[in-house]
Amino acid sequence: MRLRKVKNAKERLEVNNNPFFISEPELNKGKWNEVFNNTNPIHIEIGCGKGQFISTLAKLNPDINYIAIEKFDSVLLRCLEKVIDSDLTNLKLCVMDAQMISNYFKQDEVKRIYLNFSDPWPKKHHAKRRLTSPLFLEQYKLILDKKGEIFFKTDNRGLFEYSLESISNNGFSISNISLDLHKDLEKYPDNITTEFEDKWSKLGPIYRLEARFKEE
Repeated sequence: MRLRKVKNAKERLEVNNNPFFISEPELNKGKWNEVFNNTNPIHIEIGCGKGQFISTLAKLNPDINYIAIEKFDSVLLRCLEKVIDSDLTNLKLCVMDAQMISNYFKQDEVKRIYLNFSDPWPKKHHAKRRLTSPLFLEQYKLILDKKGEIFFKTDNRGLFEYSLESISNNGFSISNISLDLHKDLEKYPDNITTEFEDKWSKLGPIYRLEARFKEE
């Protein structure tokens, strides 16, 4: 989800040393459980938008640690505004480039990655920028544990078809595919929506899949 640049966003993220924003996430590589002060599994959302999805999950699952990631501080600020007055202790927010995500997490440190309505980068020469391209998948492999998972949703048919091929060709098996998620909700009663999903699911299908490492 694209949001306009916000003046002084970085300073506003850091104001009052709020308990959600992690200003130097690279310092916590291999030590995220110390950040949360527990050994609960870590789930991350790459591209959290305004934060509806990740904050709802955090409220519903206090025994899971969530990390919301955005590349741009202007976007992450909107997520912070949503949660700043909450008492969530299992949610952290980070500005982070997913292309270098292994600089921030060590092998086996992450249990699940959520990719929700990522930029489809429709032009062929931009394919490597897609969050399900081989470039990014190799990074995910470096941080997921052996039973790690990727949950992916999009409204873009082209990106979904690309992702099916890219993911299956790069060491993952795919399951729980839906070609119209909101018509299949009886199969996915725990589906949590994003702001984008609430708006655009009325206009067309939402595609979904789950990916896990192929068994050797």
